[in-house]
Amino acid sequence: MSVVLVAGAAGFLGSNLAQSLLDSNHKVYGLDNFATSNSDNLSVLMANPNFVFIEASVSDEQSYKISDTLNFVYHFASPASPPKYQALGMETVRANTLGTENLIRLALDHSARFLFASTSEVYGDPLESPQRETYWGNVNTIGPRSVYDESKRLGETIVHHYVENANLNGSIVRVFNTYGPGMDPEDGRVVSSLIRQALTNSPFTIYGDGQQTRSFCFVEDLVRGVIKAAQSEEFGPFNLGSPIESTVLDLAKEVATVLRVPFNPEFLDLPGDDPRRRCPDITKAKLELGWEPRVSISSGIARTAEWMKSRLGT
Repeated sequence: MSVVLVAGAAGFLGSNLAQSLLDSNHKVYGLDNFATSNSDNLSVLMANPNFVFIEASVSDEQSYKISDTLNFVYHFASPASPPKYQALGMETVRANTLGTENLIRLALDHSARFLFASTSEVYGDPLESPQRETYWGNVNTIGPRSVYDESKRLGETIVHHYVENANLNGSIVRVFNTYGPGMDPEDGRVVSSLIRQALTNSPFTIYGDGQQTRSFCFVEDLVRGVIKAAQSEEFGPFNLGSPIESTVLDLAKEVATVLRVPFNPEFLDLPGDDPRRRCPDITKAKLELGWEPRVSISSGIARTAEWMKSRLGT
């Protein structure tokens, strides 16, 4: 039985990752300070005797100690939706920088494999599409998204430094738009917002003209890719996401079709520094990890909506 630490275990991605690891007979330590996550995501995990929860911040390394010998450390502890990381700017910066270094030192102490969850936002508002891992990005260092974008970029630098200079066994994944059960319906991200609006008979909020593009990966697929990266010996970075590019307007129409509700858009001003295009080139993940998404967008929307109904009481 491998012993694993998942930092950010009460969050959307962290809780799904922890559940998958438990299902594969790992012992999982979950770490979270509930800055943006929901304790409801821990209810099923806590029922498993192989899950141990520690309430602490990754930025305070004195607040968590692990008695078992760890085999893997997964760093998913960071606010990820724009409204939340903008409200918690310096907490976000510290989680991705100081928190990253703290968890790296923990991994080194245990001779554990370390995986850093970076983001597609390291590419900023890209001047190439699809985005390859070799693209350096087009990021505004003082824009409204910079506390997240730039701290993730620096987090990658920290991981690379320790791999090159301190024998860290590390890997980086760049997570593109992901959705599925466990999402906060009010987190402000596009898929959760559109599904919530469909389930509550509210207008579909579309920013700008809706022609900005995204790619949408179901969380089950994303977690499978994360685990493949961790269990490999590859550093990456690896783009993990759907290679199917869609406009936000088309996504809204797909949600309306799948959930059988009228398409009723409400157009609002586009937020500052909102990327115009977002789509991963996943060739590297295919070749080196043998990974690609499997779940279609229509199936994923239906499964997410079914879960969200219980949260919204609809």
